[in-house]
Amino acid sequence: MLVVGLTGNYGMGKSRILSLFEKLGAFALDSDKIVESLLCRTDILDKIRTLLGDDAFDKDGSLNKKMAAELIFHDEMLRRSLEDILHPLVLERMRFLLKDREMENKVAVVEVPLLFERGYETGFDRTVTVFTAPETALDRLEKKGVGRQDALLRMGSQLPIEEKIRRSDFVIDNKGSIEETEKQVNLLYKKLLREAEDENNLRD
Repeated sequence: MLVVGLTGNYGMGKSRILSLFEKLGAFALDSDKIVESLLCRTDILDKIRTLLGDDAFDKDGSLNKKMAAELIFHDEMLRRSLEDILHPLVLERMRFLLKDREMENKVAVVEVPLLFERGYETGFDRTVTVFTAPETALDRLEKKGVGRQDALLRMGSQLPIEEKIRRSDFVIDNKGSIEETEKQVNLLYKKLLREAEDENNLRD
């Protein structure tokens, strides 16, 4: 199975691209959903409480994500420390799920927002960056109810999109119509399938 890391910056459409790959037959993995499952674990929440304090939690003991985001996006050390708690567990779960599906799918696409920021690209056979103009991303986020300042803070914690484009094997331009984006994804998926098949033939 060819394992592809999918990235891009906040609001640029990674999740939509992931769903398009899934519809075409790829095994799709969203690392944010794995994080969501981890945030249901008491042992993980205890570590986060030690890091961020009681103010980052609601009365029922669940993490207040809005408050947590406000804390970590204003403090790089806090953000890195939180990533250090969560990321090894996310990668462990990811490896398990990929291993479980390796005989069923020829291509797996994994959405990893901090793929290049944390040096995770070496764990993937290919990398893809989804991009659009930052202003377009901000407009889309505002329509979803994300405040401009919050969006800019999150974007500022990521590498410039130009750097991600430069370091990727493939790119998807997501600033046009849905049809234009779908066409790019279809063409890229066919290319990835051929690579996966060539890889299998070499092993045989």
